[in-house]
Amino acid sequence: MFRDYKNAVMKELCHQLVYYAPKDKKMAQMDRAEELLREIRDDIDYSYKYVCLRITEYQSDIYEDVLMEAADVRSDLLLLLENLSDSVAIPRESAPEKVWTIDELCRRFNVASKTIARWRKTRLCGRKFLFDGKRRIGFLDSSVDWFVRHNQKHIERSGQFSRLTETEKQQFIKKGRELASLGYTPVEVARQLTQSGGRSAETIRRTLKSFDENNADIPLFVRRGEPLREETKQMIFRAYCHGTTVSSLAVRYNRTVGSIYRIVGQMRAAGIRRLPIMYIDSPEFDMIHSGNEEQHVCGPMPAAVSADDTDAAAKRHPPRSPEGLPPYLARLYDRPLLTPEQELHLFRKMNYLKYKAAVLRDSLNPNRPNAHTMEHIERFYNSAVETKNEIVSANLRLVVSIAKRHVNPMTSLFELISDGNLSLIQAVDRFDYTRGNRFSTYATWAVTRNFARAIPDEQHYHERFLSADSNIFELTVDERADVTLEERSQREREDQVDRFLRELDGREQHIIVNRFGLGHGQQPQTLRQVGNEIGVTKERVRQIEAHALAKLRKAAQGELLDIPGLE
Repeated sequence: MFRDYKNAVMKELCHQLVYYAPKDKKMAQMDRAEELLREIRDDIDYSYKYVCLRITEYQSDIYEDVLMEAADVRSDLLLLLENLSDSVAIPRESAPEKVWTIDELCRRFNVASKTIARWRKTRLCGRKFLFDGKRRIGFLDSSVDWFVRHNQKHIERSGQFSRLTETEKQQFIKKGRELASLGYTPVEVARQLTQSGGRSAETIRRTLKSFDENNADIPLFVRRGEPLREETKQMIFRAYCHGTTVSSLAVRYNRTVGSIYRIVGQMRAAGIRRLPIMYIDSPEFDMIHSGNEEQHVCGPMPAAVSADDTDAAAKRHPPRSPEGLPPYLARLYDRPLLTPEQELHLFRKMNYLKYKAAVLRDSLNPNRPNAHTMEHIERFYNSAVETKNEIVSANLRLVVSIAKRHVNPMTSLFELISDGNLSLIQAVDRFDYTRGNRFSTYATWAVTRNFARAIPDEQHYHERFLSADSNIFELTVDERADVTLEERSQREREDQVDRFLRELDGREQHIIVNRFGLGHGQQPQTLRQVGNEIGVTKERVRQIEAHALAKLRKAAQGELLDIPGLE
């Protein structure tokens, strides 16, 4: 409240009057302060003792030697008037005389509100009044009359400068109607016309507002519709991403251009909040401050050895794939394995990029997201995904080697490789490179552990349907379970699934339900089918599915359940 005072002693005086003077005293002090303001001369320095005496009628014993320049005294007196009146909060109707608003003065003198603001910095005294319960600046009729008498030439010059000809008004109205038809708001229209018309934005905005008030049957700006639903916002965002212009979307949905931009930004921010940014933290991330250090961490992967050494190593140990593999699997062995230095660099780079993205995402305002910040988050995250793909690609042959050791008549090599690749992708996110271990050791344990759980379940499933043994058809005692108990168990399982699904957001629920056919009478869908429904690639669906399964696994562990499909 007590800001922008030129002199600290005047700020202290205002503080004392606001908090300790009774209301009737404040009213008299405001009148005396305004009277003193009218007497200030630019060629005289004023003592604090004199100013305090004129306002409070009290002889001050402190700050006797403090002198203040006239311009500073004038500025502080204007602030003091506003602060005192703000603490009194008199309704406009209870004022002793007529009170003018800023808009009313603009119309009276045919000037912009910025001109009124300039006048207030000189000698136009403003006070705070209650207008329909809200504190706003107003001007007593006596204050306005005094200002007019002593600044007549200045007021006339300001009015002539701001006055629009009828031809100019019609031109602005015509152009404003064209822009309004494209969905621009009054503020946006005024900004556009200001750049081309050479007039202030406030003057143009007041002209357009006056036209709408006098022409209610054909207004420039129509009232917009009701708030958009979430599904409609998603449609707007998808159309924008596919190249539809903002102006076209504004017309289609009867919205302003600014609101379309806000919707696009909010939906983009919502997508960023759903990104699975999980990383292994390291103390060294907080120590990276300079651009050179960050460039070193995020730079290209170091070379394994020199060019000559590489040729020699290739001749001694040429890459060979195991026999019997299809060509597309055999090509995995054409890529050289990562050295410990390369592996450490890629894991540090991936986790640092995720760390940077997570820090920026925490600072993002979901209601008014900053486009520049979102660009940085997406760039960091996409770079992290590219680095992760490098790590995964370099270790795919490891999955093939482990899968070959677990093949049996009941399992398929390609199914094992598919399951093993998912375990490998999850292992990349969970591997703590700061401990100094090789990733291949951790990945081998993760993939083997997954096979150890999945293969017995698969064998048990097949053994249930073996029919080679004729003894299976021998008469046996009917040991079928009670139907009522089975229905109750089924309902409990469905309730449990619904409870777990509530741990996921809408998109994750949609993907899990469709991928595993959890809906009534619904068949499981492929990654591509689900991706086509929600407008993303099948690889993105795979990533979201993996993240959702991790959340479901955590929920199951919280209830001490052992669900093999979620392990």
